[in-house]
Amino acid sequence: MKKIFALILALLTLSALAGCSQSGRLTIAVPHDTTNEARALLLLEANGIITLAEDAGITATVQDIQDNPHNITFQEVEAAQLPNILPDVDYAVINSNYAIDAGIDPITESLVMEGAASAYVNALVVKEGNETEPKILALKAALESQQVADYIAEHYGGAVVSVVENPTDGYDPTLDYDALAGQTVTVGASPAPHAEILAVAQEILAARDITLEIVEFTDYVQPNNVVESGEIDANYFQHLPYLDNFNQENGTHLVSVANIHVEPLGLYGGKQDSLEPLQ
Repeated sequence: MKKIFALILALLTLSALAGCSQSGRLTIAVPHDTTNEARALLLLEANGIITLAEDAGITATVQDIQDNPHNITFQEVEAAQLPNILPDVDYAVINSNYAIDAGIDPITESLVMEGAASAYVNALVVKEGNETEPKILALKAALESQQVADYIAEHYGGAVVSVVENPTDGYDPTLDYDALAGQTVTVGASPAPHAEILAVAQEILAARDITLEIVEFTDYVQPNNVVESGEIDANYFQHLPYLDNFNQENGTHLVSVANIHVEPLGLYGGKQDSLEPLQ
């Protein structure tokens, strides 16, 4: 019995020592996909938290961190899971769409927010060769409408920013909408903000008897796979660097037909409620 007690005590002591060895180290969770991880690291670098190697670009990973003055431990986590683990880490860099979907307000709750960088524009995407299909052009016009631009400005208050320079009335004057009546266009999207924005376009198209079917996804892979396979017509969930990298890594043939908005990336506090430990 004494041996068992001694073994338990030894294990508890080792556990305590292991915990002590990590005390004082801050943990930051970042998205674990090529372009968003780099984007998160660039945000941290821009705010003086780390320094990346000179040749680190939009595919940088934690291996490219050259200077880590705060001895931060980085956790690479699937982007969709970052809001769920936020209470368990000191900080997390989260995409605005996942923050919004989790009920986190990027404007009031982020400690640092990325600028509206044009490189990370979220786009309407189709398989190459389908760019000029009439129903795709009808959807493009609806997403580039003033109604959508107004919805983004009013509903997200800066957490999502429209990049459409000359919004229209929602309709393409070159299309024969009578011929499109009765047709359905299917689009894969993340729940927020993409599916919410698409709901505005859905109303615009419905006025011309065109059905917009919105298929929601919670990951960054399947929406591209089903467009490539032809199961759905288009998707609206990703920014352009991610699209380019996905095509390169997977041999897919997906192209942007319209640039709609940007979602500034944010650094959020979990166990920490300010940037003071990083200063």
